Amino acid sequence: MSGILTLAYGALSYVIFFLTFLYAIGFLGNVGVPKSLDSAATDPWLTALTIDLGLLSLFALQHSVMARQGFKRLLTRVIPAAAERSTYVLASSLALILLFWQWRPLGGIVWEVRHEVGRAVLHGGFAFGWMLVLFTTFVINHFDLFGLRQTWRAFRGQPQTALRFVTPVLYRIVRHPLYVGWLFAFWSTPTMTVTHLLFAVMTTAYILVAIQLEERDLMSAHPEYAEYRRRVPMLVPAWPRDVTATDPVRVARL
Repeated sequence: MSGILTLAYGALSYVIFFLTFLYAIGFLGNVGVPKSLDSAATDPWLTALTIDLGLLSLFALQHSVMARQGFKRLLTRVIPAAAERSTYVLASSLALILLFWQWRPLGGIVWEVRHEVGRAVLHGGFAFGWMLVLFTTFVINHFDLFGLRQTWRAFRGQPQTALRFVTPVLYRIVRHPLYVGWLFAFWSTPTMTVTHLLFAVMTTAYILVAIQLEERDLMSAHPEYAEYRRRVPMLVPAWPRDVTATDPVRVARL
C-alpha cells in the first residue's frame, strides 16, 4: 500500500508541475491566461513592487533551501526517501502558483520593438527558451528530475539508486543549459515592461546565486565535477577546453 501511495503522490506532483509549466508559458508570454506578467496595473506602485519582490523571494528560498542536502536529510526523516524529489517538485509548483495568483503588474514600458523582424526574432527566442528547458530535462533524465523514477522504483520494491550522467551534446558545451533556456524565456520579449524587467532581473540574479550553491554541492559530492567545471563554460556555450570528442564527462543531476 505504501508503494501505491508513493507512486500516486509522485504522479499527482508531476501532473501539477506539468500544468504549472504550461501556465507559466502563458503567464510570461501574455497569452491564454486570465492575468499575465504584463497585465494592466491595479495596485499602488509601491504596494505592487513589495508584493512582487516578496513572491519572488519566497520562490527563491523554497527552491534553494529544499535543494540543499541538509534539508533533504531532515525531510526524509518524515517522508519516504522515494517521495523527496516529488515533494520538492510539488512545493516548487505551489510556490509558482501562488506567484501567478498574487502577482501585481507594475505597468510602464521600458522598451518596445516594433519592427516585424525584430519582434519575430524575440518571439522565436522566447519559444526557443522553453523548448530548450524541456529538452534539457530529458537530456538529464526527465523522470528522475521530477521524481517519477523514484516513486516508480518504490512501487516496484526496488532500491533507490543514483544515476550516472554523461554529457551528450548540450552538457559538453555549457554546464547549465537548463538555465540558459530560462534566460531566453525571461528576457526574450518585444515589449519590455517595468514588471517584466523586474521579473527578468530578479530571476537572473537568483540563477547566478543558485549556480554557485549547486556547484558547491556537486563538487562536494562528485570531486570530478571540479575538473568538468574548469573545462566547460557556465552559461555561454563554447567547445570545452582540453577535451576530445571521446572524453566522458559525468555530472550529477542538478
